[in-house]
Amino acid sequence: MSTSGGREDVLRQVSQFWSMLDDLSENEPAAYRKFIEEQMRRGNEFNAPPELHSCLRTQILKPKPGSLYINICSWKRVPAPRDASSPLPLCGGKLEACDAEDQGRYAVLDVALNPAVLQKSEEEGADMGNIYTLALRFARQQHGMLLSQEYSIVSCSPKGSPDDLRRRLGFQKPPSASERLEIASQTPASLLRHISSPPPETREEDSAGRIIGKPAAHVKMGLIQVISSTFQGPQEPEYLLEVKTDAAGAPCSLELTVELPKVRFMSECQLRVSKEDVLLQVEDVYRLLLEFPKAVNEDTASAVFNKRKRRLTLTVDVLL
Repeated sequence: MSTSGGREDVLRQVSQFWSMLDDLSENEPAAYRKFIEEQMRRGNEFNAPPELHSCLRTQILKPKPGSLYINICSWKRVPAPRDASSPLPLCGGKLEACDAEDQGRYAVLDVALNPAVLQKSEEEGADMGNIYTLALRFARQQHGMLLSQEYSIVSCSPKGSPDDLRRRLGFQKPPSASERLEIASQTPASLLRHISSPPPETREEDSAGRIIGKPAAHVKMGLIQVISSTFQGPQEPEYLLEVKTDAAGAPCSLELTVELPKVRFMSECQLRVSKEDVLLQVEDVYRLLLEFPKAVNEDTASAVFNKRKRRLTLTVDVLL
């Protein structure tokens, strides 16, 4: 089936649905109102706010040292994976940085998963470690932080109140009972306008991310995908990371090749290399954070940008 044919089928089904609502509204207003109220009732569960499940604490090593608190939240709005082999959906909120006299510099990040995922992880015990590791990976990839490999579980973050969680995760309060009654009384045409025109506060820029990845034990770099429809952040470019060996077959260097078709000059790129990873950023266009398979000597890093091919090549020696 062609794309245009599929689109026409969808539009035809939508037209038929609204025609049905029009007929129901005119000929059976009580049934129409009952139908709308039932849909609103079913939406209550979807509109339930996120709830704090647990909190982990680790240390930010770069770019600005301090503590990082990650609130693990349970939220029915986040879908559950289709099966055990499917990617694990995870929703990430806005990173909030703070500087308190009694606690020093710290940041708070919220990540939410489907309640069934957290319940199953608790029952299986060890899987919660995979959840925590995935949350740490999300923080590194989304916000360019170099984190300590160690973490601890704490009772709550400094900003772990329900209101704080909802604000950072972009939760919108569902309609009140009176508002639901008003919506149920609308005609199909006015209801369609109501659905397609969200209130001003929901149209504001939302930097919350959406991430899909497999549990940490199965995750490889390049398999994490940001899928938010409201967060239009930098894209992860295509890349190839190779381990070069010497005549004896021992690893001697790493070569990273990154395709940057939207970049014209090397000066547009911001590159940071450490012993453990590399961060490449092109403001509002590309962002790539990779963990090296082996520790490297960052002082030997060398980058060349091919203007014709729009390709960046980074080479760095492996630590012996």
